[in-house]
Amino acid sequence: MAAATLAWGQALGEDDPEKVLPLYSDDAVLWGTLSPTVRSDRAALRDYFVTAFKVLPGLKVAFGDQLIRVYGNAAVNTGYYTFSYTKDGETKSLPARYSFTYVKNGERWLIVDHHSSAMPSPPK
Repeated sequence: MAAATLAWGQALGEDDPEKVLPLYSDDAVLWGTLSPTVRSDRAALRDYFVTAFKVLPGLKVAFGDQLIRVYGNAAVNTGYYTFSYTKDGETKSLPARYSFTYVKNGERWLIVDHHSSAMPSPPK
């Protein structure tokens, strides 16, 4: 499970939607960090990543703590990650939390549900 999530992070860093999309099942759903719209088909997922790579140039992700639970052919990975990107020559970061739900397809774990949201500010 950790390896499947790491593969997603590496693919994200390649700045190419065609590297990321094969990690999602055909019926995957994405609630992305940058969008208020749920993405529930291949074209919508592609559109999300095309836009993300344009808006956040040089996008990379570093994972923090992960809580992985496996239930037979399904698994959930919940945790936090920090996106980094370069804008106007300056490196910026965006901390976020996530949940990936995976289903095993043959020998591969594919993402069927991905929720990501910006980390809220601590209460004052």
